[in-house]
Amino acid sequence: MWLRWVVSNLLHQMAEDKMHAAVERAKQFVQEARGTTPRQASPQSASPLPTPRIAVLFALGIESGGLFDRATQVVTTHCPAFVERVGLLDGRPVLIAESGVGREAAFRAAEDVIKIHQPRWIVSAGFAGALVDWLPPGHIVMPEVIIDREGQPLEVGLQIDPQVIASTPRLHTGRLVTVDQVVRRRLDKEALATRYGAVACDMETMAVAQVCRRQQVRFLSVRIITDGLDDRLPAEIEHLLDQPSLAGKLGAATRAVFQRPGSLKDMWKLQEVAQRASDRLASFLCGVLPQLDPEA
Repeated sequence: MWLRWVVSNLLHQMAEDKMHAAVERAKQFVQEARGTTPRQASPQSASPLPTPRIAVLFALGIESGGLFDRATQVVTTHCPAFVERVGLLDGRPVLIAESGVGREAAFRAAEDVIKIHQPRWIVSAGFAGALVDWLPPGHIVMPEVIIDREGQPLEVGLQIDPQVIASTPRLHTGRLVTVDQVVRRRLDKEALATRYGAVACDMETMAVAQVCRRQQVRFLSVRIITDGLDDRLPAEIEHLLDQPSLAGKLGAATRAVFQRPGSLKDMWKLQEVAQRASDRLASFLCGVLPQLDPEA
């Protein structure tokens, strides 16, 4: 989860402020990261696309970019609570939505997506952090139970055949806990695993699941692990995250670049990891989505 936050939030803020030449290089990094630069909406096709019966809800463009890249005839609309991209995936209409980070943003976006489009399915997708040592980056989690920090569980209701799981490399089920802030330390991750019996954590899924349950819309969660149990950020970026203000973050970024120019290389590596994760998640989703609505 910290990977998403660094790539799409902190470095984006640094780029916007243009405080130093080193930060300008960070801006280039952010703008090339998938989803952080504005994309031009595709022109309306001659015939309107059918109403999408499946909506895939991400938090940020860095997560949705892999699926967006696979879509054709995409029309982008900036709605009050989310950015929607309606297009075709293998000839099937799909809605790709970006809500912003956190439960509140995800809740509002899910409500509006249902109100506007009335999809049959909503899939909460994106990056997640591992809470157990046997779940490395690049693996996919399709949780059977979502749980919040208050300990309230919500069953997804879609049971995956154990033979399918056994025959699908790097696919896992289990519990996913939705948290309110980025979890970085192994000790904190292990505490979440012990308290909630969860294998992974994210910041949006429970909110989307609650809206779908109330509105009686079918729900599924698909998350790709980007942060392993022992994964740690470079020391300079850890220091950035600990700064309480944007000015402090910018100052820490500038110092980091001048004290250790290699920190920029670390930032590029984070971008590459995020793009690979987005692409792998998209590939998996392209296999799952047609099975949700075979008649589409």
